[in-house]
Amino acid sequence: MASCGGAGGEAAEADAARRGVGVGRGSGMRLFSPEYYALCFGGGMLAAGATHLAITPLDVLKVNMQVNPVKYNTICSGLSALVREEGASSLWRGWGGKLFGYGAQGGCKFGLYEFFKKQYSDALVDSNRSTVYFLSSASAQIIADVALCPFESVKVRVQTQPMFAKGLVDGFPRVYAAEGLSGFYRGLLPLWGRNLPFSMIMFSSFEHTVDFLYQKVIQKKKQDCSTAQQLGATCLAGYISGAVGTVVSNPADNIVSSLYNKKAKNVLHAIKSIGLRGLFTRSLPIRITLVGPVVTMQWFFYDTIKIFTGLPPSGGLPRDLEKLDT
Repeated sequence: MASCGGAGGEAAEADAARRGVGVGRGSGMRLFSPEYYALCFGGGMLAAGATHLAITPLDVLKVNMQVNPVKYNTICSGLSALVREEGASSLWRGWGGKLFGYGAQGGCKFGLYEFFKKQYSDALVDSNRSTVYFLSSASAQIIADVALCPFESVKVRVQTQPMFAKGLVDGFPRVYAAEGLSGFYRGLLPLWGRNLPFSMIMFSSFEHTVDFLYQKVIQKKKQDCSTAQQLGATCLAGYISGAVGTVVSNPADNIVSSLYNKKAKNVLHAIKSIGLRGLFTRSLPIRITLVGPVVTMQWFFYDTIKIFTGLPPSGGLPRDLEKLDT
């Protein structure tokens, strides 16, 4: 973006900052600097932690539907059974794992996605966009799940075994005493099996949907849109990407819950006990109910933080953003 002199240039920069397209200048933050990645990490952590905390009751129900589908066979009857038998407080079991575990995962997932997207975009100049998106999201998710796995291990046990522990504080030492460090990473491979396809599909779908919305629906360049238009595109793309990713990752999500609750000895045993149809259909309605709005709100909070710190909203390759900053 060429610099302008005088009051006209100052007004243009002020307008760009107001609309969230200052590509790092309005906030004094340079794109792809350590400060930029730190902000993306912090934004992802806040967005993911807050949204996952808010839907803890539905997550408690989802996990119980996966472990005991006969007893908890619908959303309404399942919630009623939990409240009737264990009290309303049972719906908030595992909230610490949701807040801190998914906060850590979200920080790594969003922050490292931005980092790897820059690296792969520079290294694979002649590759198509989907390749960059897939590689970036997969690389970020591998690390993010290593951060999440210990929290997830405790959370699932707390949610499905009321006598196991009250939360993270007493849950961590109990898992370690019973199974050692391996107990925290018992479900890492299935977690990757669930989250890697989800993340790759989610980020790629988000990127392509954002691009489609600006080109075909809004028909304006991102930097020429208002903040409301930018966040509207972010939310719609976020919901679509979350719904598509949920369907793809549902089989692995069922396997993770089965392994953590020792309903199966290994992945093959879990597949056999759940059944091929059950892998794709068990808990799918509750997961779509959960994941679509959660992913939407994550992208909304994440891009809100970026826009109001003078950074452009998400979407596009780094080299496209750098053209705006020259």
